[in-house]
Amino acid sequence: MRMSFLSCAALAAAASLAHAAPDPVRIGMIEGLSGPFANAGAAVVRNLQLAIDNINAHGGVRLQDGRHPLMLLTFDNKQTVDESLIGLRQYADQKVSFIVQGNSSAVAAALVDGVEKHNQRMPAQRMLFLNYSAVDPSLTNEKCSFWHFRFDANSDMRMHALTEVIKNDASARRVFLIGQDYSFGQHLARVARAQLAQKRKDIAIVGDELHPIGKIKDFSPYAAKIRASGADTVITGNWGNDLTLLVKAARETGLPVKFYTFYGNGLGAPAAIGEAGVGKVRAVAEWHPNAGLPGSASDAFYQAFRKRYPRPEDDYVHLRMHLMIDMLARAIEKAGTADATSVARALEGAAVDNGFHQAVMRAADHQLLQPLYVSVMQKTADGAVRFDNEGSGYGFKTERYLSLNETALPTSCRMTRP
Repeated sequence: MRMSFLSCAALAAAASLAHAAPDPVRIGMIEGLSGPFANAGAAVVRNLQLAIDNINAHGGVRLQDGRHPLMLLTFDNKQTVDESLIGLRQYADQKVSFIVQGNSSAVAAALVDGVEKHNQRMPAQRMLFLNYSAVDPSLTNEKCSFWHFRFDANSDMRMHALTEVIKNDASARRVFLIGQDYSFGQHLARVARAQLAQKRKDIAIVGDELHPIGKIKDFSPYAAKIRASGADTVITGNWGNDLTLLVKAARETGLPVKFYTFYGNGLGAPAAIGEAGVGKVRAVAEWHPNAGLPGSASDAFYQAFRKRYPRPEDDYVHLRMHLMIDMLARAIEKAGTADATSVARALEGAAVDNGFHQAVMRAADHQLLQPLYVSVMQKTADGAVRFDNEGSGYGFKTERYLSLNETALPTSCRMTRP
């Protein structure tokens, strides 16, 4: 008996469905992809996509029904809270379980609140917020949430590392604080004062300036204030274009100061300050390209990134973002599900060791504990460093390494768990 065309088609369709690839695990990014901080958002996309591709190259995450690829979705929040919450609602409507963001602590605080409210309303469709850069300490202290995990050192930890170096810098006598006028910049000024008062009582704070975020096109008036103060050292948490333009103004006005920065090792800053920054500009980070020895796992990681993104302007590597994606994938496999609650529990206490960096997610507050490097700007032509940043001819050399135990600070988190 001959099978009908419809019967054959039905069997073919059923066979096709049986062998269809499992649904991807979607990761919804909410970040500024336009405007003054578009370069910072683009750097995040490059890092996350490479980390995801590395997971997918091995088949994705293994669950009971097979291997599921990871998929990155992006939403341009135009660096505003309102747009970020619109993005969060869109991802909720699409049933995206994992939200990632970092370039703004104000946005992160709003997302923590938004995810909390969503999870209360929709317990069967919970979401998890993974934060790769928003460093306001309150997010893992008084505002901590079971649904939020931070993979960057918070600003108190970063400032602790910087002030450990300043503590032994005898030439630092008069310090000028400058930052962006929002929660992160405001907190940074307070903690810098407190830590310097504890570690170097002889240091004078000769300036404390906050400026609108992302709106200043010419920082020369601020450079003039720094010069007039008689400062020999500047501490700043500025990032993105606000940092590039600040150090450019310092160079153009010939400011004879040292810069202790959170993010001075990329996004145009080394090229902007040039020769004037050699031995004077310092940055703090969980890792930098010259952190390892020749032939080390650290070198291999960096060279793989440069092979994927060979253009000098794309050379800004965030190790913490790769750790975040790796730890998420491992947590999904450990939980045996992409359910947000189960994955959150699997992330608590999770440890990672990639051969050159060790970290652990503290269960008490969901803060990743990891080493930090304070590095100083050097010229590659002098042979002091092997790798430069963004083709600038300037790279960074480790000046101080702080172990995981040295960077861990206490938490005041009192977490409510489901």
